[in-house]
Amino acid sequence: MAFQRALAPAPRRAMKAALMRLADGRGDVKALEDDLDGLYRLRVGVHRVIFLYAPDGAIWCFFAERRAVVYEILSASPAELIGED
Repeated sequence: MAFQRALAPAPRRAMKAALMRLADGRGDVKALEDDLDGLYRLRVGVHRVIFLYAPDGAIWCFFAERRAVVYEILSASPAELIGED
């Protein structure tokens, strides 16, 4: 993730650890609702990782940023981010 590489060392380590826990089925995960149904968010401090569970069991992490930025962008066009437009 390019976003992860741009983080300072401490948040980068926290992000890496959170993504590893997510792969093991752990973490601060919440299902999103309404227009974002089918998407999930992983909370990592002030950052959010937006992902979905693929039919084959893979986890597709496709967007990460500070909380305010994530929800601002997703509220504008969630389908565009996951390639449904």
